[in-house]
Amino acid sequence: MTFLKGLAGLALAGALAAPALAQDPTFFRIGTGGAGGTYFPIGGTIANGISAPPGSRPCDSGGQCGVPGLIAIAQSTTASVFNNAAVQNGELEAGLAAADVTRSMYMGEGKFEGKPHPKLRIVANLYPEDLHLVMPKGAKISDLGDLAGKRVGIAQAGSGTQVAVLQMLDAWGVNRDNMEEAELNNSQSAERLADGQIDAYFYAAGWPVAAMVQLASTKGMSLHSFTQEDLEKINQIIPAYIPSKIPGGVYEGVDQDVLTPAVSAMLVVSSDLSDDLVYGLTKALWNDNTRKLLDNGHAKGKQITVETALDGVAALGVPLHPGAERFYKEAGLLK
Repeated sequence: MTFLKGLAGLALAGALAAPALAQDPTFFRIGTGGAGGTYFPIGGTIANGISAPPGSRPCDSGGQCGVPGLIAIAQSTTASVFNNAAVQNGELEAGLAAADVTRSMYMGEGKFEGKPHPKLRIVANLYPEDLHLVMPKGAKISDLGDLAGKRVGIAQAGSGTQVAVLQMLDAWGVNRDNMEEAELNNSQSAERLADGQIDAYFYAAGWPVAAMVQLASTKGMSLHSFTQEDLEKINQIIPAYIPSKIPGGVYEGVDQDVLTPAVSAMLVVSSDLSDDLVYGLTKALWNDNTRKLLDNGHAKGKQITVETALDGVAALGVPLHPGAERFYKEAGLLK
């Protein structure tokens, strides 16, 4: 992490010293999430795949197959809201972000009413993020209304999870006034739950989530399985959250399938980035070398495919970056 922070510092210094780099940077910062979640390892894999540092061995000689001269860096952040805001403001070149939050921020609607983020552009749909409602081993609730009066982890401020969860809870009459909320990242939430300091916590991420794997194998945990009716209700409240399933056996002691809402994770960049740069990184994202990295990294990597890269993008209302659009047209995936 110290090394990554050093590179990030170099990237920032370079950006300040040479404004031209903002259009076609050598260092490419990708905002991810907490180290105990899924954005961080996936972002690291993507950064590795699209990088080809100066002087590195050519792709056809077994070297890096990314964008020539590009050094991409995955930075741990508080996730979706922070990443999109930082992309808009030029503090990050790219970020991983939930589809619903990306739409709301681009449009300037909902919680972001009057604060549009017009520079946001999509590179690809990545994978579904399943909402985990984690409770102590053996604990059960009938629905979200049972969380009233409880100590509940609602994820970090700056995360898409928190924005969505507060909307969901409100539909069951639960809010900050009648629950004791805790704004924590995933690792902190798992630790507090294990210590008995909170009764439940939410986290949307691609399974398996590292901090939950550890929690399940040590203290044990349970996951709330939503009813079909509740999933339909959530979909009406937040259309980007669709019914999904966490298969039994993903986490130790959670043997039955868990029904839960899920939202797509997107790779987002700034409209300020040059078409050639984004074309190059999109092409690198979907080459055979990156495919191997994704298949051999975090389990969710296998679900990141070029065939699903445009799923839901047109309906989202956030434009593709022209550089990414050019790649998909050449690949025959977009008319």
